[in-house]
Amino acid sequence: MHDWSAAQYLKFEDERSRPVQDLITRIPIVPHKIIDIGCGPGNSTELLFQHWPQAELFGFDNSPDMIRKAQERVPEAEFYRSDIHSFNPDQSIDLLFSNAVFQWLPDHMSELQRLFNELKSGAALAVQMPDNLGEPMHVAMRELSAEGEWKEKLSGIARNPLPSVTEYYNALSPQASSLDIWHVIYNHTMDSVDAIVEWVKGAALRPFLEPLNEQETVSFLQAYKERLKQTYPLTSDGKVLLRFPRLFIVAVRK
Repeated sequence: MHDWSAAQYLKFEDERSRPVQDLITRIPIVPHKIIDIGCGPGNSTELLFQHWPQAELFGFDNSPDMIRKAQERVPEAEFYRSDIHSFNPDQSIDLLFSNAVFQWLPDHMSELQRLFNELKSGAALAVQMPDNLGEPMHVAMRELSAEGEWKEKLSGIARNPLPSVTEYYNALSPQASSLDIWHVIYNHTMDSVDAIVEWVKGAALRPFLEPLNEQETVSFLQAYKERLKQTYPLTSDGKVLLRFPRLFIVAVRK
């Protein structure tokens, strides 16, 4: 897959950063060393620094463009390229933090369990993931990928829904002194359906567009936009509300 675009991702920075703020406020420890897993362009790392300015702060991501942006944005932190599967937390870490990353991994439940089990006693794992595959913007992606000219190239692209909260609880609770799992549904005010398309081009739509050539991409996006117009009604002032459920987990190690 081509590298992520920090500029595209940050077009909706306020909306993408709000869950970060909500997650930080529910972390019950004062960490001295923090790792921002999948730090992206540093918007999450910056908020972590603002909340705990005395902490040692590190972030990693597998995207060179994201790392460059993060380094510019948060010079107080140390960033490096890596991926979750090759990361092993040591006993100096107090907080593993991750915003909208683990949902991309088919085996993310086992990875969450592995990382949490390797933490020292009293350290915390704090994770947020979109839980919105049942929303119209995702349904339209899956429906279109199974139709017409795109069917062959996009077969098997769609990712699976998140497991149930019970499965997360069962995976983490044996080694947790406290475990908090909750959902939040955000209703983001968007200027238009075009804005929703721009939003998903920065993340969720990337795997669907990657295999397509230029002409196929144009036709897919046009068909996608028309689908969204049918499922996202205009508000009284001509805007569109984007319903966005997210799953949050904060676990403290025994």
